[in-house]
Amino acid sequence: MSKPWILGLTGGIGSGKSAAAQHFIDLGVHLVDADHAARWVVEPGRPALAQIAERFGEQVLQADGSLNRAALRQLVFQDAEQRRWLESLLHPLIFQEINQYLARAESPYAILVSPLLVESGQHRMTQRVLVVDAPEHLQLSRSMSRDGASEEQIRAILKAQSDREERLSHAHDVLVNDRDIAWLQQEVERLHHFYLTLHGGQA
Repeated sequence: MSKPWILGLTGGIGSGKSAAAQHFIDLGVHLVDADHAARWVVEPGRPALAQIAERFGEQVLQADGSLNRAALRQLVFQDAEQRRWLESLLHPLIFQEINQYLARAESPYAILVSPLLVESGQHRMTQRVLVVDAPEHLQLSRSMSRDGASEEQIRAILKAQSDREERLSHAHDVLVNDRDIAWLQQEVERLHHFYLTLHGGQA
């Protein structure tokens, strides 16, 4: 059996990336979420967590010994040098974790979902990139109602994520998600049937 090719799936906050990803899973596609991989590498007992605690102190740990993400985010968000240190520790580990999970795929193609696919360089692990895109006003309203966050917080996240042009410049396929969930699922099915005809992610 030939090795599955890898599709990178990305999109800004509130674009509908997760809903699209879920429908690919429902269609039987093997999918790895980079956010999950990022959580696995800092679980208690993994070397990365010990290194993070050593650098930032006990304040980044919860009472049960797990990582206090909010505290860590606060620390690195304000300090570019600390953020770079953290990224240089975690990115290679996350790559490793993703690769191990992708290697288990039994579907004709597998998907790597990552909000930072382009920024983190993870798109280099893929043969093709699908961007789920949505107009900014929809991104804002969806994210605010889903996360209960303020418009200001969402705008800050939008700004930190690679800008839309940058993301779209890496895209082979773009799914503009500006309608309802049924339409989104239909588009995912259309893309899925197209992807099944591809070899190595290329037409």
